Amino acid sequence: MQIKDYQVVLLGVLIALGSICSTYILSKSIVEFQKLANQTIRVTGSASEKITSDSASWNIDLRTKRPTLKQGYAKIKADGEKVKKFLLENGIEEKDITFSAISNYEEHRRFPNGMSTNEVENYNISQCITVKSNDINKLTQISQNVDTLINQDIDLTTNNVEYFVSNLDDIKVKMIAEASKNAKERAKSLVKGTNGKIGVMTSAKVGVFQIVPVDSTEVNDYGINDTSSIEKKVVSTVTATFTVK
Repeated sequence: MQIKDYQVVLLGVLIALGSICSTYILSKSIVEFQKLANQTIRVTGSASEKITSDSASWNIDLRTKRPTLKQGYAKIKADGEKVKKFLLENGIEEKDITFSAISNYEEHRRFPNGMSTNEVENYNISQCITVKSNDINKLTQISQNVDTLINQDIDLTTNNVEYFVSNLDDIKVKMIAEASKNAKERAKSLVKGTNGKIGVMTSAKVGVFQIVPVDSTEVNDYGINDTSSIEKKVVSTVTATFTVK
């Protein structure tokens, strides 16, 4: 039986279509297999811990205004000695008291129209005294008696006592490990219902630390480092990606 030309063409078309279909099915199967093999899950784990400050810092800013530098420096030095005596008498060790360099700037006399002249009217003199102590309760109590210095005709301003944790870096390392563990536990819970199993961690990103007062729920994208409270809470987060078996 003789095969017509159109039959040859039709056979070729059918073979080509079959080849295309089989290639599509095979490639689709490969893609689906790759998707299944590369399944991952990303979760964010967290950990928190209460910590207690073990050191404190307090700043006392002295200032005075005098018509001459000599008078200004004399006043600042005299006031500094009074502050030092007050601190020593209240149990602060001399090694824990630091005096900054004395700074000054000129205040010029002004014309009636408000324009400044070249004549110096006064010199503004200032100095900062920093007190650091591991006895945070003592330093806190001393800071509350600052009126004793004001009553001695000392012009000063103070800030609130700041509280710090000396081993904070070690605590942060510990918190990262705990947040990573929490992330894995959360991932296990998510895939449990699908009979899946968590594989290896493929990536992890440590979030910013939130160091806040114990009862605070405040969160900041840039992190928080509270120094206003003795009792604090450290919150750490880790966003991790795991393979799913």
